[in-house]
Amino acid sequence: MEDETLATTDFKLSSDEFYSPQPEGYVIGKTKYVVIIGSVISGIGKGTISSTLCKLLHDRGLHVEPMKLEAYLNVDSGTLNPYRHGEVFVLDDGTETDLDLGSYERLLGKNLTGENFITSGKVYQRIIQKEREGKYLGRDVQFIPHVTGEIKLAVRSLAVKSQADVILIEIGGTVGDYENMFAIEALRELSYEEGKENVCFLNVTYILEPGSLGEQKSKAAQLGVKALMEMGVQPDILVCRSESKMRDSIKSKLSLYANLSPSRVFGAHDVGNIYSLPSVLRDEKFDEAICQVLHLQERFPKKDNSDLHEWSKRMSVDSDAPEITIGIAGKYLGASDTYMSIIKALEHCGFALKRNIFVKWIDTTVLEKEDASVEEVFHGIQGLIVPGGFGSRGVEGKILCIQYCREHNIPFLGLCYGFQLALVEFARHVCALNRAHTTEIDATTPYPVIDILPEQKKVWTKGGTMRLGGHDVHIKFGSDAERIHGANKIRRRFRHRYECNPEYIPSLENGGIVFSGFDSEKKIMQILELPGHPFFMATQFHPEFTSRPDDPDPLFLEFVRISGTDV
Repeated sequence: MEDETLATTDFKLSSDEFYSPQPEGYVIGKTKYVVIIGSVISGIGKGTISSTLCKLLHDRGLHVEPMKLEAYLNVDSGTLNPYRHGEVFVLDDGTETDLDLGSYERLLGKNLTGENFITSGKVYQRIIQKEREGKYLGRDVQFIPHVTGEIKLAVRSLAVKSQADVILIEIGGTVGDYENMFAIEALRELSYEEGKENVCFLNVTYILEPGSLGEQKSKAAQLGVKALMEMGVQPDILVCRSESKMRDSIKSKLSLYANLSPSRVFGAHDVGNIYSLPSVLRDEKFDEAICQVLHLQERFPKKDNSDLHEWSKRMSVDSDAPEITIGIAGKYLGASDTYMSIIKALEHCGFALKRNIFVKWIDTTVLEKEDASVEEVFHGIQGLIVPGGFGSRGVEGKILCIQYCREHNIPFLGLCYGFQLALVEFARHVCALNRAHTTEIDATTPYPVIDILPEQKKVWTKGGTMRLGGHDVHIKFGSDAERIHGANKIRRRFRHRYECNPEYIPSLENGGIVFSGFDSEKKIMQILELPGHPFFMATQFHPEFTSRPDDPDPLFLEFVRISGTDV
């Protein structure tokens, strides 16, 4: 690539038609790229395929760095409703992201940063700032080359910072969405500039299997590939998701239609345990095909599958293993992705304890009706989680659930909002502070046990303004929290505006609550526990965000263990 513009940096932007800035120290070919694009329908497991490929390449010895490129105009995921987009996953640096970043972190066992997550809103924000600063040298700012150039700059900046061998870029949505067309175009340009041996395009598509026909149909997948080709992108690898195993006739048809060797067309049908997917796809030479496209097979020769087989074996539980039923008293019920990290954290505990974990969802709005029976709702439940959330809907029902756990010795774990509501319940029913509440719900409560953080009182905007990301938690000597964590200081991730009101700490402690975790200045209470109860603990932080398949969060693990014993 001889063009001078390819040698520019972000600090000296070209006025030429070809705008493609590069960060200082960038070398073409040093980092390779895999671009993962979906077609036919969303929600087919593009993030799972991306995470699996991360795991495969990492196991092969490559330094892998994932990136999610979302098309929506939000700057981050913080203001998105979990019903619409799944849970908001918080990174250690405080970035509020898509739940796929959680999948990447769990399978790679590493912390990611905001540079691993790009949205259209973030790209536009950067462009407008540069335009206001006069950095485009009088040019009219356009989608091509400026928006596409900014995306390429973000990708290459991650390459320089991480020094990764391969960056996996998952594009949100599907081919044909208006909002992600410029993202696909940017990465088509990246392939042109970097050279074909440095960029691999992977299309995750879906094979329909209408129940009325009883056979697989490939036409929708063909049209998805056609739409991608019409944008100038020839996929190098095709991954075909399906309910049942893809038939050879479908594979042959797609091979011909997509202009690909059959060895580059892979089936990925539904499996009972997604942790077996890496070893299944390695058996089909999936990562080998990627390495061949990127000319990496000599530097990183193929491995046998023994390590991955052993890993997937550890990440499984026999179907006849003992069962534990955990209740989740949540607000965002009816969609599996809304509490993804909690479900995964429980799953990790199941692997460690070799127990099958079942979740019973509790709609707390039902408990607020006059004829509701808390006892009936708790039938069969061995432990309860009250997760994070916002707003008033179902709050009184959650408080009833917490009270029932406290009074009937049922193991209880509160997370963020669950921590705050546990204090409200305790203040009302143990400390006799009638009408105690959080000022988030009742600004006129006579006993504001939970109040807004002091630094939040002058904050009026919503996006990215909470107390976010990783903070140290100091743990009280001799407490259950110290015993469980085996440490006097841990680091966990937060996402909140409200806290335990310091004025009520003495009253709560006199009633029997032990605050066993706090910040360095002991101003923000971060863990509570109730001595004498089999397990009654809650955290202002989100331990589920740092749980890993082979390293479950200690608090979750102890909660599940005790829930599975007779108490």
